[in-house]
Amino acid sequence: MAALKLNFAASLYDRLQPLYTGEIKPEGIDLNFIPIELPRPIFDRMSGGEEFDVAEYSSSEYIQRHGAGKSNFIALPVFLSRSFRHDVIGINKHAGIKTPKDIEGKKIGVALYTMTAAIFVRGLLSDEYGVDFSNCQWVQGAINTAGSHGDPHVLPLLKQPNLVHGDPKKSLDEMLVAGDVACTMGTSIPRSVLSNPNVGRLLPNYYEDEKAYYKKTKIFPIMHLVAIRRDIYEKHPFVATSLYNAFVQSKVLALKKMFSTRALRYMMPFLPAQLDEIREVFGDDPWAYGVEESRPTLEALVRYMHEQHFIAKKMPIEELFAKTYGHTEPAF
Repeated sequence: MAALKLNFAASLYDRLQPLYTGEIKPEGIDLNFIPIELPRPIFDRMSGGEEFDVAEYSSSEYIQRHGAGKSNFIALPVFLSRSFRHDVIGINKHAGIKTPKDIEGKKIGVALYTMTAAIFVRGLLSDEYGVDFSNCQWVQGAINTAGSHGDPHVLPLLKQPNLVHGDPKKSLDEMLVAGDVACTMGTSIPRSVLSNPNVGRLLPNYYEDEKAYYKKTKIFPIMHLVAIRRDIYEKHPFVATSLYNAFVQSKVLALKKMFSTRALRYMMPFLPAQLDEIREVFGDDPWAYGVEESRPTLEALVRYMHEQHFIAKKMPIEELFAKTYGHTEPAF
C-alpha cells in the first residue's frame, strides 16, 4: 500500500531536524515538511483556511476552539514550543512599578491578549505574586514593530477585557519608552530594555526565578502543540500513532546530539555547564511529550483559560488529544 501523503508546517526546531532531513520517517506516511520561520502565520493559515494537513499550532487557540465545540482539528501531545515567560515582561521604570503587584490598574501593552504567552504570564503573576488584573487596560500591538502581531483568527472571549488597539504607527516598545503603557508582555522583550536605562524587566532575576518556579510547580509553559485536521484523522486514525512516535523519535535523536559535547552542536560556549544544569532541574528529558509527562502544565493552562474567560468550563486533559500508542523514552 502506498504511503499516505501529508504536508506538515512548522518552524524548523532542533527537535524536528531529523524529520526534516528524513533521518526519522513516520510509518506509513510520506511527510512533506514545510518549514516556516515564524509560527504566527502558520496558526493564522491553519485557523483561517486549514491550509495544512498537520501543523504546529497555538495551544491556547486549540483549547479555546475545542472548548467551544468549533475545532476542526485534533491535537497530539507533542509540544514543539515551550518557554518560560518571566523574562519578557517589560516595565517603564518611572511608572511606579517596584513589585509585580504594582502593575495592578496600569495600562499594559500586549502583543495579543489571546496569545498563549500572555495567558501564561497573567496566570504566573496571579498565582505566584497575587496580581489582580481586573482593573487593567490592555493595549494590543506588536512589541518591536509598528502594527499588529499577525492576523489571528481567534474566537471572542466569554467576557471582554478592557482592550484597545495601539497606535498602528508605533510599536509597544516605543509606547513603553514614552510612558504610554507602563508594562508590556508577549513573546519578545522590548528592544529598549537592552539599551534604555528608563526601561527594564519586571523580574530582573528571571533565570533563577524560572528554575525555582519549575521546581515548585513542575510547570514548563507549553506554547505550541501539533494539530491534525480532523477529517484526515477520522479517515486515517493510524496517523496519530505514526506521527506521535516519529515526533518522539526525532526529539530523542536531537537530544542525543545536543548532549554529545565532543564537538558542540550549538553556538553556546558554556553548553556543557548548561547541560549539567538542565539535568539537575529537568532530568534527562527537558522537553517532555505526552499527557502525563506534562499534566501540571496542561492543567494550569486550562485553569488559566477558564479564569481568563476563554472557555466556559475546565475539561479533562485527556479529552484534548487523539489517542496515541507507543512511547519511546529517551536514553542517554
